[in-house]
Amino acid sequence: MELKALLSNIAESSRGTKDAAENEKEEEKNFEIFYREWKGSKAEDNDTTYKVIPKFYFKLPKEDEILPRKLREETRALFLQRRSRQLLDNNELKALWVLLDKNHSPPLAGDEQLINYEDFKQVGKLVGPKCAPYFTAVVFAKLQQGDLRGRISIITLFNYVMRKVWLHQTRIGLSLYDVTGQGYLRESDLENYILELIPTLPQLEGLEKSFHSFYVCTAVRKFLFFLDPLRTGRVRIQDILACSFLDDLLELRDEDLPKDLQEANWFSAPSALKVYGQYLNLDRDHNGMLNKEELSGYGTGTLTGVFLERVFQECLTYEGEMDYKTYLDFVLALENRHEPQSLHYLFRILDIKNCGYLDTFCLNYFFRAIQEQMTKHGQERVSFEDVKDEIFDMVKPADACKITLQDLLSCGQGDTMISILIEFHGFWAYENREAMAADTSDESSHV
Repeated sequence: MELKALLSNIAESSRGTKDAAENEKEEEKNFEIFYREWKGSKAEDNDTTYKVIPKFYFKLPKEDEILPRKLREETRALFLQRRSRQLLDNNELKALWVLLDKNHSPPLAGDEQLINYEDFKQVGKLVGPKCAPYFTAVVFAKLQQGDLRGRISIITLFNYVMRKVWLHQTRIGLSLYDVTGQGYLRESDLENYILELIPTLPQLEGLEKSFHSFYVCTAVRKFLFFLDPLRTGRVRIQDILACSFLDDLLELRDEDLPKDLQEANWFSAPSALKVYGQYLNLDRDHNGMLNKEELSGYGTGTLTGVFLERVFQECLTYEGEMDYKTYLDFVLALENRHEPQSLHYLFRILDIKNCGYLDTFCLNYFFRAIQEQMTKHGQERVSFEDVKDEIFDMVKPADACKITLQDLLSCGQGDTMISILIEFHGFWAYENREAMAADTSDESSHV
């Protein structure tokens, strides 16, 4: 009987525990309901917020989805037009200058008009909402030039506003060619932009229409070579605005641009014609492509055969021949050897083992061709060991036995090292640098 009573008590206790647990759950549920009602929301709505995640990613329309693509393009065009209307126009910029001129804060600093912070804020109230972003304490502090009274130059302020307006206008103009709306321009987008820009550049008026396609190719290649080092086939609009290439291109709007500046500008008509003319001169069989033998005539004609062999192994070719685009990359790399993008291009060619560094074997592989050219020109061979030691002393790599791309970028002598290895003329210039420097100083003293 005692055992039966004990089992009965245990069962009763278990039922009591379950009832207590159910009561506790019921209390928690009621509390949540009353709490949510007290906060002003229903339990069902609150549950939904945890179960349904709002859509925040929308796929780009596919090529065959014509209606969604058109809708997206029209929407972006309207957005860009609205942003364009928010910018200062020429009349508003003229009105801004008049206000700055009237409200400058005397005395003058020489011939320069200055404005203090109180007058600066007063002008900001008079010019209207479009100018509000340019009349803040942050902008005023940025334009400080050490005036004892804490004033800033009104011409500096006006140039700052002009530059900002130009940047926004240019960004909007470039964005109109951004077909995907992702903040970058593909090669075809850049080609369309420059092709439509040609009629607005007086310095390009003399170009024949038959040459326009080659000019566009020449211009676009510089953007892609320097702003797309990973060769993704696209360039960020932000990077285009940050570099100086667009300034160089738009410099061609100046009808009186001096001849020396035209020749130094990659985008000018004389420069583009010169590059294309060199390409045609190298193309001896007139098939529109260059083989290794034809490319060997580039520049001074002293590029080593070993280097050219590697160029054709690493760069895009068509049945062993190089087209104009690949040639442009080659020219940009050799003419700008001090630039990081050029060093990256040339390092890839020198890295014959594709291991990410240059060792003694790689250096000797290329320098042997220089030694052969020395013998051919009747000069005594220079010891490779001496050149190798000079190269490692020059670069000062982190690893005493290996030269990485980062070592070349950090040492500041990467272009010199590469010139020593790839062309006889570059090695000769380095070997005779002291004598050439002495000749230069003698000429200067005579003058």
